[in-house]
Amino acid sequence: MKRVLLKLSGEALAGDKKTGFDEDTVRMVAAQVKEITDMGTQVGIVIGGGNFWRGRSSERIDRTKADQIGMLATVMNCIYVSEIFRSEGMMTNILTPFEVGSFTKLFSKDRANKYFAKGMVVFFAGGTGHPYFSTDTGVVLRAVEVEADAILLAKAVDGVYDSDPSKNPDAKRFDEITIEEVVERKLQAVDLTASIIAMENRMPMYIFSLNEKNSIVNTVKGNFNGTRVTV
Repeated sequence: MKRVLLKLSGEALAGDKKTGFDEDTVRMVAAQVKEITDMGTQVGIVIGGGNFWRGRSSERIDRTKADQIGMLATVMNCIYVSEIFRSEGMMTNILTPFEVGSFTKLFSKDRANKYFAKGMVVFFAGGTGHPYFSTDTGVVLRAVEVEADAILLAKAVDGVYDSDPSKNPDAKRFDEITIEEVVERKLQAVDLTASIIAMENRMPMYIFSLNEKNSIVNTVKGNFNGTRVTV
């Protein structure tokens, strides 16, 4: 894989604390990303905001405003994780689809490609910049725009199941499944909008557990343990 988009869930970065950051977890991710960038793979990163805010769980706030809070949560996450990456010896930059003063740079494909060419890890914060779209949609959109080879989804669960494994102990995990079947069965690989964009643009996805040792490195090297969503 020459270029990948890595999606990290905010909750996974919070570790057992469930909110905020768990620095040991973030440094574990940083060590793995450094290993794959040292191998020559270009890495873009999208981070969810669930360790700070989940807009859809708030019924008393206007949906647009709730989603804007979520977008800013992803910016905070990217600033923090970017600094941890820098302390581990990597060069980074953060792009957003809206102005955030001097904290980030405004996204464009040309700017992202320039940073990749300089060997930087590029963080795509702020989602799509619009309400009603999740960070799942954001990561697929950015992956298509920058022509990534694949999307790596590092989650709290280790793949795609035919039902919710937290509610059904007999849930079956798929080792491999087509994106068409994901869309048809409305499986929770990523949200439906993201799945359709991936299907239309033939963007493969690898879904695995962040908690498994060296899971990011192993996925890039081909020693994958999770669900491969094929196109």
